[in-house]
Order: sequence, then structure tokens, then C-alpha cells
Amino acid sequence: MGRSRGGFSTQIHVTVAALGNPLRGCLTAGQCHDSTQAQALLDGYECGYVIADRGYAAEALRDWIIQRGAIPVIPPHQYSKHPPEYDTGLYRERHLVECFINKIKHFRRVFSRFDKLARRYLGFVQLASVLIGLR
Repeated sequence: MGRSRGGFSTQIHVTVAALGNPLRGCLTAGQCHDSTQAQALLDGYECGYVIADRGYAAEALRDWIIQRGAIPVIPPHQYSKHPPEYDTGLYRERHLVECFINKIKHFRRVFSRFDKLARRYLGFVQLASVLIGLR
């Protein structure tokens, strides 16, 4: 478990397919930045677009996505000097990730984090993902 302003916390990072089905996920401590896990989550997938939020707007990650042959649909940081263009209509599809996280948090064991070990918590998150995928 990591430490953040609110106390102990954990972040769930998820890759979701075009229909909202989970593909891959991992956990990090609450104080860990989002973009540190992006390459591990995307590695091995062929995709046309990568849709992500501002937490993944690092220039190095954007260049890595372009090198892989995909188009990054990531809004720039608010105060960037030269903000890159992105498709705002396609960015609206990012709600699929948010909907999936919302579905996972319907499981009490996920939203309240009773587990002390990260591998047990990740195991239950994966079980909840399978149950959601079977619906």
C-alpha cells in the first residue's frame, strides 16, 4: 500500500478494449504517477488509437505510442506551451474505462480494500473483472 494525502491508498491501472472489456490491469501505490505503468499496460497490443486522460500526457509516452503505430488521443496539460492536437470526439469514448472502474467498485472488497497484500487485492480485482466480463 502506498501513502497519499488521504492516508494509505492504491491505484488500479486498467487497459480496456473498445467495447469496455478489461484486457490488462496492475496496481501501484497511491503516490505513484499514472504514466509509469502505461508502457507495461500497452505492450503487446496492436491498436489504432490510445485514449487516455491527462495523467498520461507526457511527451515521452506520446512519442512511444506514435512509434508503435498508434495515434494518441490524450488531452494536453492545462499549461503546456505547445499543446498537441487530439480528437475530442474520439476522446469521449474514454468513458468506457470509467464505467469499468465503476462496475468494479460495486464489489465491496474492492472499494474498501480489506486486503493488506497487493497480490491478494489484485487477485480479487481480476476476479471481479472476470465476473463483469461474464455478464
